[in-house]
Amino acid sequence: MTETTIKWWQKAVVYQVYPRSFQDTNHDGIGDIQGIIDHLDYLKRLGIDVIWLNPIYQSPNDDNGYDISDYQKIANEFGTMSDFDRLLEAAHQRGLRLIMDLVVNHTSDEHAWFKKSRASRDNAYRNFYFWRAGNGEKAPNNWDSAFGGSAWQYDEKTQEYYLHTFSTKQPDLNWENPQLRQSIYDMMNWWLTKGIDGFRMDVINQISKRPGLPDGPVKPHSEFGDSQVTNGPRVHEFLREMHREVLSKYDAMTVGETHGVTPADGLKYAGQNRHELDMIFEFQHLRLDNSQHGFGKWSTRKTPLVGLKQVINEWQTGLNGQAWNSLFWNNHDTPRAVSRFGNDSPQYRERSAKLLATCLHLLQGTPYIYQGEEIGMTNAHFTRLTDYRDIETLNAYQEVVTQKHQLSAPEMMARIEANSRDNSRTPMQWDATENAGFSETTPWIRVNENYPMVNVKAALADPDSVWFYYQKLIDLRHDYPLITLGDFKLLLPDDEAVFMYERRWQEQTWIVICNFTDQTIDRELTSVVTAQARLIISNYQDDGGNQLRPYEAKVYAL
Repeated sequence: MTETTIKWWQKAVVYQVYPRSFQDTNHDGIGDIQGIIDHLDYLKRLGIDVIWLNPIYQSPNDDNGYDISDYQKIANEFGTMSDFDRLLEAAHQRGLRLIMDLVVNHTSDEHAWFKKSRASRDNAYRNFYFWRAGNGEKAPNNWDSAFGGSAWQYDEKTQEYYLHTFSTKQPDLNWENPQLRQSIYDMMNWWLTKGIDGFRMDVINQISKRPGLPDGPVKPHSEFGDSQVTNGPRVHEFLREMHREVLSKYDAMTVGETHGVTPADGLKYAGQNRHELDMIFEFQHLRLDNSQHGFGKWSTRKTPLVGLKQVINEWQTGLNGQAWNSLFWNNHDTPRAVSRFGNDSPQYRERSAKLLATCLHLLQGTPYIYQGEEIGMTNAHFTRLTDYRDIETLNAYQEVVTQKHQLSAPEMMARIEANSRDNSRTPMQWDATENAGFSETTPWIRVNENYPMVNVKAALADPDSVWFYYQKLIDLRHDYPLITLGDFKLLLPDDEAVFMYERRWQEQTWIVICNFTDQTIDRELTSVVTAQARLIISNYQDDGGNQLRPYEAKVYAL
């Protein structure tokens, strides 16, 4: 890979917009397309290249738009297709590209395909989904749903079960059916012909199920078995067909959400000559703080830095020259990065937000900024269950506390406060006015109470803010080919406090040094940082040399 052969998306920085929480302009408490249009100049000023929109399709919103009832209509709360066309044109006029969420592992149970499918056992759409007879009085197999309970729902009308690996209102599509696949490809071509610049593909490595849908091993603390739906036997065949029928015809960018993958899997999904995807989201680094006692993500553990470095090293070196990494700390399904990996106290919030930005944006790959990350937005720290809206959160509370009595209410609320998806879904904090400038009416979910201090207006008034630090990092990526093309080498792999690595390209070498603690520590840096080294960027105003101050991050060119 050289400067002349890199793809546009390899040098790009992506900004993820969660439309429901970005900007409300029609005073219904829900963000909308016009709100995104109104802030395009803000995004352009930040320096990003690509906007990724979470789903804005027609949906009953059982899972905040990931239950789609019509792929080619815009949900009323967001606007109209005419509004979307204006957004696309306005983005392109500013040199910004736009990618859409593609959700094709499942639809809503209110989609026309499913309505027809459940009408009778012998209709033409029956095989668009997974319908099975029960196993006596039980479901067809022991698979669990990601949102709790069985992955099967009994349907009285046709007296069979349908598969839903998420909500009961999200029936899984049967990719074994070529008619179903062609219908999806037709829809994708429709959007790409309209002019969008690519897709982020939701749980795309779940589209191939195990033949025969066999029982899975029973999980700890559960009556259900693992649904075993990731990385199925035909997934690569399906993706290559998708590339052949759709993606090869456009200069489009693709990124697949792929849980349960290793770097070896990454080479299969995103290998340069595989003709599948451009890059994938992997989640190994986000699972290091999961509970070891059967509660998965509902944990209060902190991520061990040595483990984090090991995972990042494996992906950086494992894909180098063969596939492409996506880089992210958080998104709409995770806690806020500064609360999870940094320190969201008033004393250290900004410093640690800049540290996380430095550590991520100097890696090889395409960085993703989740809305509000550029101002250091934090977890919501809601203490009442009634403040939460997320179906996964509410179902988990009912299962763990009310049904199984595995944890007390206060214990589970502490885990929800740390890990709920709603932490990242609170309204964007634009200013210190009521509702953080997001809406003139009560928002669909509460605003984070720290918005008078943490907001865009305050950040833009402070040259030393997190926002301007992100802008500098984006400029560096655009200006220095080393960040895109350079090799990665992990330094001090066993250091429990410092994340240090080297980037090298041609005759250039940069060293990235990040102190992930709230302590001042000493490290002998002169062996790697020579006296002639030039400080490229730092989150302190001066250089302390071998002394690393709390959450200090600095980058040297040797």
